[in-house]
Amino acid sequence: MGYIRGFLEFDRKENPKRDPVERIKDWGEYVMRHSDEDMKEQSARCMDCGTPFCHTGAEWDRDMVGCPVNNLIPEWNELVYDGQWKEALDRLEETNNFPEFTGRVCPAPCEGSCTLAINDDPVTIKSIENEIIERGFDNGWVTPNPPQHRTGKRVAIIGSGPAGLAAADQLNQKGHTVIVYERDDRAGGLLMYGIPNMKLEKETVERRVHLLEEEGIEFKLNTEIGEDVTYEELKRNHDAVIVCTGAQQPRDVPAENRESQGIHFAMEYLTESTKALETDPQKTPISAKGKNVIVIGGGDTGADCVATALRQECKRVVQFGKHPASPEDRDEDNPWPLFPMTYTLEYGYKESLEAYNEDPRKYEVLTQSFQTDDEGNVTSLNTLNVEKVVENGRLVTKEIPGSEQEWEADLVLIAIGFTGPEPELLEHMGLETDERGRVWTVDGTKDYTTSEPGVFAAGDLRRGQSLVVWAIREGREVAEQCDAYLEKDSSLKSSFAV
Repeated sequence: MGYIRGFLEFDRKENPKRDPVERIKDWGEYVMRHSDEDMKEQSARCMDCGTPFCHTGAEWDRDMVGCPVNNLIPEWNELVYDGQWKEALDRLEETNNFPEFTGRVCPAPCEGSCTLAINDDPVTIKSIENEIIERGFDNGWVTPNPPQHRTGKRVAIIGSGPAGLAAADQLNQKGHTVIVYERDDRAGGLLMYGIPNMKLEKETVERRVHLLEEEGIEFKLNTEIGEDVTYEELKRNHDAVIVCTGAQQPRDVPAENRESQGIHFAMEYLTESTKALETDPQKTPISAKGKNVIVIGGGDTGADCVATALRQECKRVVQFGKHPASPEDRDEDNPWPLFPMTYTLEYGYKESLEAYNEDPRKYEVLTQSFQTDDEGNVTSLNTLNVEKVVENGRLVTKEIPGSEQEWEADLVLIAIGFTGPEPELLEHMGLETDERGRVWTVDGTKDYTTSEPGVFAAGDLRRGQSLVVWAIREGREVAEQCDAYLEKDSSLKSSFAV
């Protein structure tokens, strides 16, 4: 424990943030770093409690408790308070391959499970984590660390998102030769194209990818399995395969005139907007400039669409969510140490309030149909309001008669989540799926072995849409199982190859 009275004397202090009106004029990260003094005080708030829930990483009836990668949070908090940043980095890297990613984009279930959060604001765990790794890069402590020997075994990893990168890192350190296949033009998966620069600048992703390359991992970009390389070729040239392609099949809105021009899935919009930053942000194929934008879906992806539309100088942006607004405090069915389902003001909403004087969020709204012009372009959409009521002991959603409304719209972005992985690759590889379309594994919680010998699966395509930190955990765990598989039989390659 760094300072025994820290949690009594110091209040929680968030990272400073750039002015909302100014930051929507560019695409840089909006969160800034704390000073040395602030970091010392914030780390001092850690109580070093007898049973720390912050690093448990448990699932409790589909809820989360603590950090999924089991970060040794109290230990590196104390080291930060003592000014031992290098030692704090060593402890952080024992559990987390990419703290520069989680320190920026993770919703921090660790903070929701902080013991201090029972009756006070939690420790700023996420910002401390990010500061540790950034100081590691600043001071040259994060350097390539290639393995001292190679085992002669080759592993193909399909997908370079957080699960694939974590698995590649772990297996490479074991001495196996790792080749990562990515269908896009840059590695990183959703870290590269699914999360806007304002939250995670792409230089940060590329910095880590380059480090992995220097450690011996090979990335084959613009390569799609089933088209550029077949599964049979993978089996011939590798001793094992790990599939980490995520859950990218978007959930759609089954409404009249859905096929109108100007209606897009959120991930398509975010990807194209991010790619355009490499050349000219104004030349993105899907632009919100001067348009009335409707975002359907009230989650984080929808919030990213709001922030992106503001930077593209939209006329107005509105976001629909079918659920009521979250409460200011925990409900009785959401007790500590579960992740708190409470009201937060995301960065894009703050920007809209400051720049447009309007909170874009509209709650308990259901889209009914789209209207188009003679050329098939979307011009508006029709909605009605809904409410949650209890009927026969069950909570159901009911439509409110007379609440119909028409909203002007030139661009509609659908951000209501994902149904599961894209089926084409799974069919090409002959992988069995479960009732939800996810890749079937021997044990849905502890085993990553698929129906194909020598093939493993991890990340969102196995567990469903989830967090970056859960993807990293699954990448680490699947690597452990794959390593055991590779080492158990010296004649493995001949048994896997065809």
